[in-house]
Amino acid sequence: MPFFKITYNDKYRFATLHHYGCVMHCPVCSYKLRSGANGVPGQSFPRPSSFLDIPTIQTALRRVPIDKVYFMGGEPTIARELPALLDFAKNTLKVKTYLGHTAGWKLPVENLDGANVGLKAWDKQVHLAYTGREKQDIFSSFANAAAAGLEMKANVVYVPGLVDQDQVRAIAQWIAGINAEIPLHIMGYIPVPGQPYTRPTIQQMQEVVDQCRRHLNHVAYSHLSSQEALDLTARDDRFAVRAIA
Repeated sequence: MPFFKITYNDKYRFATLHHYGCVMHCPVCSYKLRSGANGVPGQSFPRPSSFLDIPTIQTALRRVPIDKVYFMGGEPTIARELPALLDFAKNTLKVKTYLGHTAGWKLPVENLDGANVGLKAWDKQVHLAYTGREKQDIFSSFANAAAAGLEMKANVVYVPGLVDQDQVRAIAQWIAGINAEIPLHIMGYIPVPGQPYTRPTIQQMQEVVDQCRRHLNHVAYSHLSSQEALDLTARDDRFAVRAIA
């Protein structure tokens, strides 16, 4: 069972199921800052000692008042239990269902209301070298989900020297061709030990954000230091969660 933890936010009444394992092999993954799992394909943190079965998950979700259930990873779309859990959340609990963090590997999915997809790079060769996966698989999945009526969001990590401003801008232009109302969040790269790339400057961040705002109506950004990334609750109370399973 690839879901290993459930967290809950009391203020905003949402639960999050955390999935282990990923389809991409990104050496600059920010999850490595917390785990130190540098360079391990498909692994951004150590393997959990145990996993949750479906009855345990269902029991935990019934015990708290919930408006939304999020699934995040790792890569939750590869979990064979995801369809059953989405059905339970949507049709038994009667709540909204979202992929809070996904590579967009297999979309759309039945009983899913929306997804926040990480679009890694525009250049095909860069995308393949960066992730180990073909770009078109991800971008087609995103477009198909939007066409199916899912509430879509996108994010991209701006990595100077790898995913440069022209690539981030091209992604924004592509999204605008689907719907200029789709939100895009640009994250400034947080240096991962052992990688040659540096954190973008404030000026570089502002430049790329301004470029993307020429195409999309909702562009936000974050420019966190390594220390800030390790303590997100200090910046946003949506990260103030407790474990319920």
